[in-house]
Amino acid sequence: MFDDIFNIEPFCLDREQKMAFLLKHQLHLTTFHYQHCKEYRKIINILRLDLNRIKSIEHIPFIPVRLFKEYVLSSIDKEKQYKILTSSGTSSQVVSKIVLDRQSSLNQQKLLSKIVSNFIGDTRMPMIIIDSKKVITNRALFSARGAGILGFSIFGTDKIYALDDDMNININEIKNFLDKHRNEKILLFGFTFIIWQYFYQNLLKHNYDIDLSNANLIHGGGWKKLITQAVSKKEFNNCLRNVCGLRHIYDYYGMVEQIGSIFMECEYGNLHTSIFSDIIVRKAKDWSLCDFGEKGIIQLLSLLPTSYPGHSILSEDCGVILGEDDCLCKRKGKYFSILGRIQNAEIRGCGDTYEN
Repeated sequence: MFDDIFNIEPFCLDREQKMAFLLKHQLHLTTFHYQHCKEYRKIINILRLDLNRIKSIEHIPFIPVRLFKEYVLSSIDKEKQYKILTSSGTSSQVVSKIVLDRQSSLNQQKLLSKIVSNFIGDTRMPMIIIDSKKVITNRALFSARGAGILGFSIFGTDKIYALDDDMNININEIKNFLDKHRNEKILLFGFTFIIWQYFYQNLLKHNYDIDLSNANLIHGGGWKKLITQAVSKKEFNNCLRNVCGLRHIYDYYGMVEQIGSIFMECEYGNLHTSIFSDIIVRKAKDWSLCDFGEKGIIQLLSLLPTSYPGHSILSEDCGVILGEDDCLCKRKGKYFSILGRIQNAEIRGCGDTYEN
């Protein structure tokens, strides 16, 4: 089913074209998982849905993201399981477990490369990973944090880690790295809270002098933790610019429970859907559709989950669709903003938390 996906530019289809494209593949995935995942089949049967009567993307059934904390949902035989992704620790320490086969893992890398390249270009750069290397040393189970580091590492050539095993900044190694790659574009990647707490705060505290004005920073996860500290996106960006000259900063939104859904922030501060994924915003009282500009709960759709039934999930995040096909950055598709967690939802992990 992927023959016609990776040959298309990620932000080139208008609404009518994209809805037809998404519906075709979402129907295929829904039928596939109904046939191959017994738990998913039970859900569809309980809902008494006739899959043959679905005519629009809004009627594709969704399952709550929390279900992945209760069950290991799989649509492949156990011997084909290649990797198990786990969400990073939450306040309850109950993690989601997402089953991937080799093809799903490969497709995830292809898609990540295609989308991110649209924002930073397709030339690989020297890379500073703002985290500790120990996050990826245990390859038995991939947490969201470790998977994110490994995934974005494809954009780097020479790579270093900015933090040691105790989350202290490797300032001398960073300075030597920047001297080595003087006058080159540098790529930085990390999780939002880790960057703020262990990179920015240490640069500020020790008055370290480094110049990252020629760097691109990609970061995601951890905004909920920062909000509790009253740190806004604007303040986050301004503080990094003031302490080390960072000017090109790209946020992204995504979750381990749905591979294929990575939504990059454009230069105008909007998160963008690609042709590989979409969002629907629903009203909590009756699950009907919200209008553009109306706050609701986010449903996520992706074309990549073939090894588990994660192609249509209801998140625990609130957001608002700002528009479609008319962002000033000229990328086609919906663009939106995340407003926070739904009431009483537990704090997510990923980059949010680091515990000794």
